[in-house]
Parts: sequence; C-alpha cells; structure tokens
Amino acid sequence: MEDRQTQLSRMYLEEYLRSKGHTWQSVRELPEAAGKQILIEASTYVAIKLAEVEARAHVEREIHGGMAAE
Repeated sequence: MEDRQTQLSRMYLEEYLRSKGHTWQSVRELPEAAGKQILIEASTYVAIKLAEVEARAHVEREIHGGMAAE
C-alpha cells in the first residue's frame, strides 16, 4: 500500500495534468521536449502543494500542542 505522501503526490500530479487538458497517456504521446516540460511544471506544482499540506499540518500541531499546554 502506498504511503499518504505518495498518494497525495499522484493526486496532485493528475490534478495538474487535468488542469492542462492532459492525462498520463496524452503526455506520453507528446514530443519528448513538450512532455518533459509539462512533467517539470507538474513536479513543481506537486512540490508546492505538498509543502502547503505540510505547513498546514505543522500549524495544526502547534495550535493543538499549545492548547494542551494551557
């Protein structure tokens, strides 16, 4: 079974591809340079989204940890 980060990564990658009118298959059918560029952009999008998730989780831990200490 995949870990949550892998699942999120795949979800965000597919989300990005859909937003650009692509699927995994359509990207494979593009010329190599175009496909590579889309995957680079998708990877950047995924990294940003995962960073957002981690930042939110960190803030929630701080809030809940701070409330427990009070």
